[in-house]
Amino acid sequence: MNGALASEAATHPGTVRSRNEDAFVDRPDVGLWAVADGAGGHGAGDVASAAAVAALQDLPPALSAAEMLAQVRLRITAVHAELQRRAQEAGPGRIIATTLAVLLARGGHFACLWAGDSRIYLLRDGAFTRLTRDHSLVQDLVDQGVLREEEAEAHPQANVITRAVGAAGELELDKTSARLAPGDLFLLCSDGLFKAVPEAEIGRMLTDGFGAEVLLQAALANGARDNVTAIVVRAA
Repeated sequence: MNGALASEAATHPGTVRSRNEDAFVDRPDVGLWAVADGAGGHGAGDVASAAAVAALQDLPPALSAAEMLAQVRLRITAVHAELQRRAQEAGPGRIIATTLAVLLARGGHFACLWAGDSRIYLLRDGAFTRLTRDHSLVQDLVDQGVLREEEAEAHPQANVITRAVGAAGELELDKTSARLAPGDLFLLCSDGLFKAVPEAEIGRMLTDGFGAEVLLQAALANGARDNVTAIVVRAA
């Protein structure tokens, strides 16, 4: 399929925080969407998420799918190095980092790239599945069988991520890809959404045709304690 994809994005600081350190890219014209959730405190988080988003915001539409994928990797790797440099200048122990989840859709295929615990989901033929695997301490504990999935969100270290753009070491973006199908619906979101609204409920709301703004309002109604960002992408 080569049909157009339509999207809707929404973001909010949440019910507790005054600063929104989430940022997003909504580029249906080039088939590119991204959610970034900044970390580091003292305003560093929004610097990091804004840098990641700015690097992707101006990608030209003439690129092929392969060129687009290569450019995303190249640009985010450059942001990773720049954030590490800024953190080093800010002093010992400083971190200026951001999670990142990117969806690319072009020519009948899609690809997801990510680092951290911002997520991408797919609703296809009534089945709601997570395409990304969190880079987080609690996900590692779940994978090891130490923690049950339903216990993960309430764990005291649920906010500890193990990979991010700007974090120590080299950046590794995980990737998954597949063919697009008619009627596919994708959700990109920061952890503020799925920590406030159960995954099953999110799936039901999307199945019922609700979009990003309604998901955001549901998170706020449930007392979202973190910044909340959601992008819903629908394939014709």
